[in-house]
This record gives sequence, C-alpha cells and structure tokens, in this order.
Amino acid sequence: MSVDMTQTPVLQAKGLVKRYGSVTAIDHTEFELYPGEILAVIGDNGAGKSSLIKALSGALVPDEGEILLDGKPVSFQSPMEARELGIETVYQNLAVAPALNIADNLFLGRELRKPGILGSVFRMLDKKAMEERARAKMQELGLLTIQNINQAVESLSGGQRQGVAVARSALFGSKVVIMDEPTAALGVKESRRVLNLIKEVRDRGLPIVLISHNMPHVFEVADRIHIHRLGKRAAVVTPQSHSMSDAVAIMTGAMEVDESTEAA
Repeated sequence: MSVDMTQTPVLQAKGLVKRYGSVTAIDHTEFELYPGEILAVIGDNGAGKSSLIKALSGALVPDEGEILLDGKPVSFQSPMEARELGIETVYQNLAVAPALNIADNLFLGRELRKPGILGSVFRMLDKKAMEERARAKMQELGLLTIQNINQAVESLSGGQRQGVAVARSALFGSKVVIMDEPTAALGVKESRRVLNLIKEVRDRGLPIVLISHNMPHVFEVADRIHIHRLGKRAAVVTPQSHSMSDAVAIMTGAMEVDESTEAA
C-alpha cells in the first residue's frame, strides 16, 4: 500500500543518541512511522537497530534527541510507560507464560477485575469478561485453530504461541505495535501464519514496526524499509524502488543512497 507521508508520523525520533562509554549505539538517528503502514527496520548485527527499538519502546532512555507520539514529545522511563501510551512490543523469544492459559496470557499484568465491591475491595478477577474478550480478539485475527481459550499456552505450537503474543499486542496497542523478529523461531508454515497476522493487524488500522533479518519476509509485507547502519538511518526504501540486493548493499555500505531520491 502507498504511505501518505504528508500526515503527521504516529511515532517519530529526531536526533536520537545513546552512548555506552566510548561506544555510540545510536548516532543522531532519525525515524518515522506513518499511520497504517508496516515499516521494516533492517541492519547488520551491531548496526544499532536493537538500541533504536529499545528507545522507542521505553526499554532504553536516550542521551539526546526526542521521541514524538502523534507529533507530541514523550519521554519513556520504562516499557510500562510506553505501553500505557499505546505502544506494544512483541518479542522474538515468544514472551508468554507457558503454564497459563490463552486468556490469562492476553491479560497478563492487565487483568480485569469484577465490577463493584468484588473487584475494588476483594480484588476478584473477572474471568468471564477476559475469556470473552480474548476469544473475540483471537477470532478477529483469524486464529480459529485455537478452539479452547482455556488451554495452556505450553500445549500450543510455536506459531500459535506467537499468535497469542500478537493478539495481546493488538488487544492493547492503541497506537503502535513493534514486532522484534516475530518469525525467527518458527518454521515455514508457522512463519506464513504470523506474516498473515501482521498484515491483518495493519489492515485493522495499527501501524507496525517490523524488525527482521529475513529479507524475503521484509520485502513481502513492508510498505517502507528503514535501513540502519553504523548507529544511524542510512536510507528508507520501498520494495518497489529497490531490490533485496540493493537493500543488502546499503546495509553493508557497498551502496550509497541520496536521501533526496528516497522513495516515498
């Protein structure tokens, strides 16, 4: 899909810097995520893309620069603060609690309590409401292969577990979903399911930041591709304007790109 770059970016970074002693992990980098797009972030190992994503998701506090959400400056001191403002992150290590069931995983740390005195005083959980919302979200995202919302996550396949993590991000992410290598631990069939999920979440209006080493996956689902090199943004390209080999060449420094000619 085409990206309307005249709109205010949903999530933006300007001049971000993060140093660890003499090592500069983020070097005055820029970043823009526009409404309704899948923006892939790629880069070689050590390029600083993980530090950039940690800064955007609240896991790291930058030394300089600013982060804007819907055009307004924000300052995250923790991932919880980012989550409270609608930024959800899906991690590559299948960050779910295996012994808990699907509904409990979706509401982990954000459980619903029963209305009235039962919830406010006796702190009783509203299991029924959580199960209903969990079932509705799983069905909405096409995860109908999971029939029992009360089954333990440890009984699911890798792809289904990642589906639970994606459903959780879609349930609570009101602004942005960040996906860190969501297919890294999965086989071909399960990767396909997760890629379809990513497109489904985007089609429902949530912009997505996708961090991936898998170039075919990036070129299949991304609207734009942010290429990170030596701690900063080297270029932003699209699957229509550049080939996979072009992207690798920019990533490794074999090809230079004039920012004024970058594809929108």
